[in-house]
Amino acid sequence: MFGISPLGWVHTLGSLPAIPVAFYMFARHGRIVPRSGPGAIYFASMLIGALTVFLVAHQPVSQVVGVVTILFLLAGYGIGRIWRAGRPARYIETVCLSVSAFLLMVPTVSEILRRVPDGHPLVTDLKSPLLLGAQGGLAILLVAGLTAQIVHLARQGRTVAK
Repeated sequence: MFGISPLGWVHTLGSLPAIPVAFYMFARHGRIVPRSGPGAIYFASMLIGALTVFLVAHQPVSQVVGVVTILFLLAGYGIGRIWRAGRPARYIETVCLSVSAFLLMVPTVSEILRRVPDGHPLVTDLKSPLLLGAQGGLAILLVAGLTAQIVHLARQGRTVAK
């Protein structure tokens, strides 16, 4: 179904929980909260997806996206443990984990548009205006989301400092 191999299904189903969990944390907390139950689910499913991409992806850029995703994921989850100073670490953590969510969504949207509906996908060319528009929309969402997150963290910091 959808031209996905059994290993591809492991990759897809393993990384799938990261999407609703990320949306939940963005809606509830305004950011991905690494030291939480949903944060643990996000980490595990992102790691499964990022590691298995090396086994299923055919384009060299996919390998690069996998490595970069792992680096942002580990940085986002590790910075709070390494650097105990609250505010700077929280900014780095927030940016890294938001970028990791973006790196999850770009190939997810691309694969959905290139595989659905089964047998007659919406997009057959990587230069399709629909695909480029969707990816551009994700980039705009990343910039707007990061801006909102940073402003929110700065306001929280001012409130705590008073």
